[in-house]
Amino acid sequence: MGRLDGKIAIITGAARGQGEAEARLFAAEGARVVVADVLADEAAAVAADLGDAARAATLDVTDEDAWKQVVAETEEAWGPITTLVNNAGILDFNAIDKYDAARFRTVLDVNVMGCFLGIKSVVPSMKKSGNGSIVNISSNGGMEGLPFLAAYSTSKWAIRGLSRSAAIELGRRGIRVNTVHPGGIDTPMTRFGGDVSNEDAAFYQNLPIKRVGTVDDVAPVVLFLCSDEAGYVTGAEYVVDGGHLAGDATVLTQIPGS
Repeated sequence: MGRLDGKIAIITGAARGQGEAEARLFAAEGARVVVADVLADEAAAVAADLGDAARAATLDVTDEDAWKQVVAETEEAWGPITTLVNNAGILDFNAIDKYDAARFRTVLDVNVMGCFLGIKSVVPSMKKSGNGSIVNISSNGGMEGLPFLAAYSTSKWAIRGLSRSAAIELGRRGIRVNTVHPGGIDTPMTRFGGDVSNEDAAFYQNLPIKRVGTVDDVAPVVLFLCSDEAGYVTGAEYVVDGGHLAGDATVLTQIPGS
């Protein structure tokens, strides 16, 4: 028996990175998975590799009509949706005084409105199934400020408020809503076309867990929250960041015996 047997899941941003890792793990644990992404060809390739357990869907998470279509097609194929992972997001560096308002708004549209529209779109289906789990992927940038990432950090803080409000409102319907907060995770979005730089490596060496995170560090936490094992968990925030938010791991390095 898989930990997600009988679950019907939509995962956004599932063509690569964290979303792809989640889709592969969910399918391995018995779920049927919609690999949803604006990268249509890459999503189709992932779904094809997963076989009958998966379907690909082209989805711009800022498009409410596209959400409605994906939900309707999923229900027609497999039945009511039980699981949603709002994983799609974008990262954009810029100084606050250099940010164009439209560019800032784009980050909010994808990262926050994408989550909102996902929740709004799947709730009627989840009500039919009698239960549901929604996991919104925030960031440790949603728990602290990040320089030159004002739009991204703002969006990830907003996801926390949205998720907690949704958890309170939807709990009576049997729908749980939680957030996962990855730290520095090695994905195509964070590589910027290359590998982890030496400067980045120095940062990770100062963490309590001295390495860059991987998608396989995050996916099992998302799996747990979507499984029945987390049946009494809602409105919670799970941090996966190697201990970064615990504090400065270098403070006591000069103390004898430390």
